[in-house]
Amino acid sequence: MTPVLPPVTLEELSQLTYRANTVIDRLRERVFAPGTQKRLDLRFNVRTAADMVGRTEKAIRDAESDGRLPEPDKDPETRRRTGYTLGQINRMREVFGTLPHRAPEDPALVLAVQNFKGGVGKSTVVSHLAQYFALKGYRVCVIDCDSQASTTAIFGMNPDVDVDEEEDTLYPFLRHGGPKSLHYALRATYWPGVALIPANLGLYDAEYEFAARMAREPTFILDRLREGVESIADQFDVILLDPPPALGMLSLSVLRAANALLIPAPPNNIDFASTAHFLKMMESTLSELAQHGGAREYSFVKILASKMNDQKSAHMAIKRMMDAVFPQDMLQSTLKDSAEIDNATANLSTVYELTGAATRTETHRRCRAYLDAMGREIELLARKTWPSHHPALRKEGVL
Repeated sequence: MTPVLPPVTLEELSQLTYRANTVIDRLRERVFAPGTQKRLDLRFNVRTAADMVGRTEKAIRDAESDGRLPEPDKDPETRRRTGYTLGQINRMREVFGTLPHRAPEDPALVLAVQNFKGGVGKSTVVSHLAQYFALKGYRVCVIDCDSQASTTAIFGMNPDVDVDEEEDTLYPFLRHGGPKSLHYALRATYWPGVALIPANLGLYDAEYEFAARMAREPTFILDRLREGVESIADQFDVILLDPPPALGMLSLSVLRAANALLIPAPPNNIDFASTAHFLKMMESTLSELAQHGGAREYSFVKILASKMNDQKSAHMAIKRMMDAVFPQDMLQSTLKDSAEIDNATANLSTVYELTGAATRTETHRRCRAYLDAMGREIELLARKTWPSHHPALRKEGVL
C-alpha cells in the first residue's frame, strides 16, 4: 500500500539543512559584513560623565585644564565637544580614584545565569548584565559555554569565522593535556572593560567526549572549568557564565565553577514548571556531585522573572505565586518582554548599545529602566560578597 505521505529521505534532509544554513549565512553576512568591525558608539556629555565618575563637572574641567586628563574630543569641523567615550570615563575614574573594583583579597563574583530550559532569556541577561557592569567601571569577563554561541555573536564575533574551536574556546582547556590556564582564550571586545571567552559549534562535540570520560575521571571533568575560572579570576571583578540550555557535562561544570546563580524563569505555566523541575534536578545533581568533590556553596541564588508581560493576566498571577512561594529568593526587578530587546537582538546588539533617536522613545526609557534595576540589584549582591565594599555599603544604608 502506497503511503499517503512519502518518506523523507536522508538526501532531502540534507537539502533542508543546506537551505537553513543558507538563510543563516545571509543573516550573518548582513550583520558581519566583510571589512566591518563592531564598535561602541556611545558618547556621554559632561553632566552624565560627572554622574558616572562620582565627581562634579568642575572637577572634570579642572583636571582637563591642569593636564591630569586629556582635552575632550572635538568635532574637526564645528570644534564642538563630541562627548566622552566609556574608555575616557574609566580614565576619569582612575584619575579620581572612583573605579569600583573589588580589593585583591575579595573573591571575584562568578555568576552563572542558569536554567536547563532554552528560550528563557539567559543570553539576553548575560549580555546586558556584562554591559551594565562595564558602564559602572567594573572588570568583566563573559564565558560563553553554549555551542549556539549567541552571546559570542552579540559581542561582535562570528562564531563560524572568527572563532577556532581548537584555539579560541573552552574546548582545548577541558581536554587532557590542555593549557594550564584560560588566558589563551580571553579576547578583548569593543566594550571597554569586557573580555570574552567565545564559543562555537565545536563545544557541542565536547559534550559527548566529556560524557564518555565521566565514569573514568569524574573529578577532572567536573572541576576543570572551575580551575580555569580560578586561573583568570584575579583579573576581573565579575565573571559571567552562559551555559547551554540542557543538563549536560558543560552545564554541570558551570554549576561547579560558579559561586552564585541567577535563574531566569518566564512567568508562564510551561516555563515555570520547567524551572521547578530545574530546581529539583539541580538539588539532586549537586548532591550527587558533592560525592565526587565536596559540596558547592553559593553566595546567593536568585530567581529572575524574565520575559514578563504586565498585560497578560496569567503572567501577573504566576508572578504573584512566585513571589509568595519564593519570598526571599526572587529578584525584586523583572526582565520585561520588550520589543526593544527583541529588535536589538535581531541585529545582534543590546539595548545599552543603542544611540541617537532610538534612545529618546518612551519604550526605550522603560526598557532601560528595567535593565538598570536588574543590574543594580545584582551589583548590590556582588558588593555584599566583597568585604572591601562593606564600609561604603554601611554608609549607603544597605548593609
